[in-house]
Amino acid sequence: MENKVIETIQNRRSIRRYKQNQITDEELDKIIEAGCYAPSGGNNQSSHFVVIQSPETLNELKALVVEEFSKMEIKEDTYKSLKASILQSKKGNYDFTYHAPTLILISNLRGYGNAMADCSVALENMMLAATSLKIGSCWVNQLKWLADNYTVKNYIKKFDINEDEIICGGIVLGYSEQNNLPPIERKGNHVTFIK
Repeated sequence: MENKVIETIQNRRSIRRYKQNQITDEELDKIIEAGCYAPSGGNNQSSHFVVIQSPETLNELKALVVEEFSKMEIKEDTYKSLKASILQSKKGNYDFTYHAPTLILISNLRGYGNAMADCSVALENMMLAATSLKIGSCWVNQLKWLADNYTVKNYIKKFDINEDEIICGGIVLGYSEQNNLPPIERKGNHVTFIK
């Protein structure tokens, strides 16, 4: 039995190579709307979406991320993706957006117990909407990892992200240069049935 939703979920891939032409405003609106329709704890609806398409702002943000990551030290228990970000930043050739023309950051209220859950389901909704529109996406955590960094906190004030908010994640969007990627076989998730 075919099911478009399940097919979209299975076809979603993390895209790390993008064409430079920008997605349309209509496509962007549909993707953001999908994020806004995500569930939230107690119907709180306190997620804050920041859409960045300005090449100048994206370049400033990428340079800032490289600068701040390159100052960080790697410890034995550093998460592998964070470690990779730090190492690439120290080499000076790191682009956490993978050259995508659109970045969407999502923040929520500091201290709100469902902040990460609410933002996560919104990000997933947006990635699934993008996939259904033949637009590539990739979840990016770099600004989440730097959310309490003094320099980054000061910079993102211009995005109307207030002191009582914290970045929980983001996605990059664009037309993919990696087309027709087969779904990755899933073997790692443990399932227990109790009937």
